[in-house]
Amino acid sequence: MKPRHPEKVNNPINPIKKKPKWIRTKILDSQKYFETKLLLNKKKLHTVCQEANCPNISECWSKQHATFLIMGDTCTRACAFCDVKTGKPSFLDNSEPLKIAQATKELNLKHVVITSVDRDDLKDGGANHFFKVIMQTRLLNKNTTIEVLTPDFLKKGDSYKEVVKANPDVFNHNIETVPSLYRKIRPGSRYFASVNLLKMVKELNKTIFTKSGIMLGLGETKDEILQVMDDLLSANVDFLTIGQYLQPSSKHYPLQRYVHPDEFEELKNIALSKGFLIVSSSPLTRSSYHADEDFAKMKKLREKQYKCQKLQ
Repeated sequence: MKPRHPEKVNNPINPIKKKPKWIRTKILDSQKYFETKLLLNKKKLHTVCQEANCPNISECWSKQHATFLIMGDTCTRACAFCDVKTGKPSFLDNSEPLKIAQATKELNLKHVVITSVDRDDLKDGGANHFFKVIMQTRLLNKNTTIEVLTPDFLKKGDSYKEVVKANPDVFNHNIETVPSLYRKIRPGSRYFASVNLLKMVKELNKTIFTKSGIMLGLGETKDEILQVMDDLLSANVDFLTIGQYLQPSSKHYPLQRYVHPDEFEELKNIALSKGFLIVSSSPLTRSSYHADEDFAKMKKLREKQYKCQKLQ
């Protein structure tokens, strides 16, 4: 099955707007970058850095940071913003949990991010595979903290509990955009199902940090963004990421506008004032961008909260 995108039929050509001066990336350490690339290729591992055409790949790989993409490189859904190919996925690789664990060790990662394509073809949406990857990674990397960025497990019952059972340090599920744009941007997903997933994860294990992210520049309004913040706070989400949507190709959903860094800073301050523990908000912010540093901040803030509660 060829890759498909919901906007392709009505809008076959959506010209890509020229990037403003504030969206620029560069390779910091070319040797480390190519060492990371070589290792990933050698183990035949996929990363969201490559498959989703992330703008931060050069910086992250130069620092030997990578976000592993498990369960293949083919997604069962066709989100209009995403550059991951859509089609019929291959069988699960039973050796993948060990390969992820070994790569984490060889890259000497102190914090690893593990995400996946949507696997609606699997009975549990791939939850058990997440469990195996987490457990194997922890077995070989005792001091490495683990962050997962999961699908919504829509119509998969309580399968998400399998991921929670593995006790990742951070459970991330991106809300991506505002409710009014879901039918155009995420036709295979449901806004409140995503919010509810984050809420249920926190109810099941209060010690797990929960995280979600939203893209700007798709046509959302400020009031809608603020409502998303409130909805995520009602689900007890700890960490919010806000980044710029970058249109991957002329066949993807058309970018409406580039949001100025000052607007990102304003939204960051609003989100913090509303009650999020950590907020990362900038044009180049992505779910796993500086995830290790942000986790360390979250951990310190949580410890500070506990101390304050004991003193009261």
